[in-house]
Amino acid sequence: MRVIGLTGGIASGKSTVARFFRDRDIPVVDADLLGHRTYEPGTGTFRAVVAAFGDDLVAPDGTIDRKVLGGRVFGRPDELKRLTDIVWPGIRALALEEFARLSADGHGLCVLEAAVLFEAGWDDLVDETWVVVVEPGLAVRRLAERNGLDETAARARLASQLSNAERTARANVVIENNSTLEDLDRTVREAWDNLQERLRLAAGR
Repeated sequence: MRVIGLTGGIASGKSTVARFFRDRDIPVVDADLLGHRTYEPGTGTFRAVVAAFGDDLVAPDGTIDRKVLGGRVFGRPDELKRLTDIVWPGIRALALEEFARLSADGHGLCVLEAAVLFEAGWDDLVDETWVVVVEPGLAVRRLAERNGLDETAARARLASQLSNAERTARANVVIENNSTLEDLDRTVREAWDNLQERLRLAAGR
């Protein structure tokens, strides 16, 4: 089974591109959803997070209080790394399980949607990477409108991520999303058609 790694910064339109694949019945493995699963009570990741950050993280219903945990790591790079060192391997393991299940079900193609594909080192799990990029100023405006942030907060969120240049340097396919949804759809369709042609050539058809 061929796996496409789909990534992009905040407000880039990555989720819109993921929906393009879903509309064509291509399975999309969402790393964010897998991340939520790693926090489920009884998992190894749950136990490791509680051991590292304290029993008081556990809410009355037995789940990890994500707001309390977020407060422990926000603005503290060392603590954030300690958390991701626990959670990212858990997400990786779940992704591999999903790939195996989809392959066994006969799927020839799937997508791994992951904002931190490169940061987490998951690009070695995929056959090619598609990166969605948007001009930074436009990303700030979209983020501010979508999340109700002021411009300073939106720029700070953007600055905490990999730059467009860093992502595109490691991409096989770059999807620019600086205009309308119609233009984005046209760009993704072109990339999709190109992929179909590459797959046909690889299969010798």
